Formats: sequence, C-alpha cells, structure tokens
Amino acid sequence: MFSALQKNLARANWTSLTQSLLDNGFALVPQILSPEECQALIAQYASDTTFRATINMEQFNFGRGEYKYFSYPLPRLVQGLREHLYAQLARAANLWSERLGISTRYPSSLDEFLKQCQKKKQVRPTPLMLKYREGDFNCLHQDLYGDLFFPFQVAFGLSRPGTDYLGGELVLVQQRPRMQSVPHVITLAQGHGLIFAVNFHPQPGKRGHFRTVLRHGVSALTRGERFTLGIIFHDSR
Repeated sequence: MFSALQKNLARANWTSLTQSLLDNGFALVPQILSPEECQALIAQYASDTTFRATINMEQFNFGRGEYKYFSYPLPRLVQGLREHLYAQLARAANLWSERLGISTRYPSSLDEFLKQCQKKKQVRPTPLMLKYREGDFNCLHQDLYGDLFFPFQVAFGLSRPGTDYLGGELVLVQQRPRMQSVPHVITLAQGHGLIFAVNFHPQPGKRGHFRTVLRHGVSALTRGERFTLGIIFHDSR
C-alpha cells in the first residue's frame, strides 16, 4: 500500500503545488486515493476501536454533522498519508515562516515534529473523518489544538460529489486586514485533496508579506451523504 501511495504522491507536481500554496494559501492535489481506498476508509467509520472521540457538531455550535478523531496507532493508509505529505510540505512550511518573520522551523520528518508536540504536551492524534448528511454544514473555523501547529492541513474527498451528495462544498475565507474578505469555494472530487493554511497566509504587499487569516468550513448539503478525511499534522493537548 505504501509503495502505491508513494507513487501517487510522487506523480503530483510538488513544485507547482508549493507555489500555489505559498501564493494563494491553498493548493488542489490530483487524485491520490483510489475509489476502493475511499470506500475502505468510509467503512471504518462505524468502528468503535479505530477512533478516540466522536464530536456532535450541533452540540458545540460548530454546525451540523459529526466527526471522529482517529486513535493511535493510526490506520496504515492514514499514517502513510500523514508521513509522506508532511515530508513533502516541510520545506514549504519553513518558507512560510521566513515570509512571515516567524522563528519556528519544522524538521524534515513527521516523527521529529511529533516529538516537538510531545514536549508541548500535545499527544492526542488529530487526523479525523467527517460525516455530513442532508442539511449538515460546518461553520468557519481553524484546527489549531495547541501552541505548536504545522501551518498546513489536507482534506481528502471520500465521497462522489454529484452522485453521493449535492452541495457540501469546501469553503475557504481569507480575512485581510482593513480589506474585504475573499471567499474560495471548492468541490473535492473523490480521492482528490486540498492542502490549505491552518491559521494564516503570508500575503505579498508593498512592504513585504503581511498576515491574512484563513478559515475553512463546509456549505450545507442539499442531498445525500458526504465523508471527508482530514490530515492534520500536529497533535492536540
């Protein structure tokens, strides 16, 4: 499985993806997961042992719908995605810090980064699966979980838009200081991914880069059922 995953990730144009991420705060990843892998992940959602926590979004005023955090050890495919994506994104994360004048630097491997999380007492895994049904939505938010966070996360569409569900677009809103916010609306095809900023994005200006806050959410489903896999690289308290 890992070799197939590595091949799919290697086929992506990481130079172009990194440039899009640095320029726009997000980048669309071509198909990484097969339909069979997507279905296998969806089938795991009913497992009681695969996840450490279930969150009812309406209960916490996060929106409507449900999501579950995976427990350690992560499923092999989820672990593989987390490790290999981190390795591809670490350099971009350091460029991100440089542009924002932040002293934080990220190691080249996920294992070393998670050791840093442990020192901050951030030890709970954050990869998750989200489930939406008709009428469900996710309010604009950020996934920070602690003092230490990796600047990017990745969402993978597991369901088929237009077939399994309607609506349910991924919404990114870039909040610019003293300017109007900029919305981006993205439909995630099955097996495709979106890399996007966890917190803020370095926007070029006349005097260098300045910070714009990026929040994300999901528009209301009008029909069907939608599953998404979220790969977050930092652990939580």
